[in-house]
Amino acid sequence: MALSYKARRRWALVILLVGLPLYIILAVNLVALIDRPSILVELAIYIGLGIVWAIPFKAVFKGVGQADPDAED
Repeated sequence: MALSYKARRRWALVILLVGLPLYIILAVNLVALIDRPSILVELAIYIGLGIVWAIPFKAVFKGVGQADPDAED
């Protein structure tokens, strides 16, 4: 079942306002568990984690910035 445009917009907002800050806190704590790696390794970890969070939500964010396709002109 596909989400409607309005549902995708709402979920995208919830993910960005609630989920992303929680994920950032989790990522920082995860990196803190490791003994201080070199700056390049730490940067690679943060880049990898920054990409990984978005993959499951790709369908939710797809087309959200466009005009509502179901709206009547």
